[in-house]
Amino acid sequence: MRARPGALAAFYFAMGILFTVIAVNSGSEGIWNFPTIVLMLIATFDFAVAIRMFRFGLKLKKSAQKK
Repeated sequence: MRARPGALAAFYFAMGILFTVIAVNSGSEGIWNFPTIVLMLIATFDFAVAIRMFRFGLKLKKSAQKK
């Protein structure tokens, strides 16, 4: 069974939101500490993958409509 790009994009977007919320909550001690920076890097990666998956899904739809 293959995962659809739209479903994967939604999953990665939700994970990006989750890691952002966790980073904001852990930023109470200071925003430039190691755990906060790592959590924001993970959230950035998740958002980037979500954008790529959304674009890939649109590309697949366009190629399917061409045929």
